[in-house]
Amino acid sequence: MGIEIELHSARPKRLDQEPTGASLLHDSCRHGNGPARVLDELPIKRSWQLWQIDPYGDALFDGRDAAAALREIDELLRHRTDEEQRDAVVDLERMLGACVATPGSRLWFIGD
Repeated sequence: MGIEIELHSARPKRLDQEPTGASLLHDSCRHGNGPARVLDELPIKRSWQLWQIDPYGDALFDGRDAAAALREIDELLRHRTDEEQRDAVVDLERMLGACVATPGSRLWFIGD
């Protein structure tokens, strides 16, 4: 189980197909199962923005979604002792920040 994260300059054409790469700005898939493990262990709080990310499906965040999720990063980091998970959360924070800083961009979370 893994999650690939892609930052696109605009909404990807179709979420049910492989991206064409035309709008791809950056991707992150080097953490293997780390992001999925982090998200799978989230406390059951339905108010969390990160609950929208399904380790087995796809989710798309715009800048507003990414800004809301950024506010949850400190809480995630407090409960991570595993280095793989910590690195995954730090990379997630970087990708969320890039989405917020890039007008019109989208973060695409691609689950297994």
